[in-house]
Amino acid sequence: MAQGFRDLKVWQASKQLALLVYRLTSSFPRCELHGITRQMRAAAVSIPANIAEGQGRGTRKDYCHFVGMALGSPNELVTLAEIARDLGYGEPTRWQRVFEEMDEVRRMLHGLRNSLSRRGQAPRSGAQPET
Repeated sequence: MAQGFRDLKVWQASKQLALLVYRLTSSFPRCELHGITRQMRAAAVSIPANIAEGQGRGTRKDYCHFVGMALGSPNELVTLAEIARDLGYGEPTRWQRVFEEMDEVRRMLHGLRNSLSRRGQAPRSGAQPET
């Protein structure tokens, strides 16, 4: 039985994506610390943070709103990641995994949003969608 946002697979996957982005950006040039590094980290962290905040609001409408906000972040992250990759930042072997994880999180967020749209109430502790 689910106990909250931590039990959602999409939250777990997006948290792992954020950790992956932090590890990858740690090798970026120091001059990018307040530029692309900060932006990529913020976009990555905002995904699980928005899921958690939305689930905690208690209404379907609010939850859907925050999932919608979370859905914008993978698109922002892809754009920033492509620019960083094209500039030669980060370890080349890690980029494929980052892009695959971003795609998976985006797919899972769409599933969560669709699940919430079909339900009459926002999922509460013990009644979470299987995403």
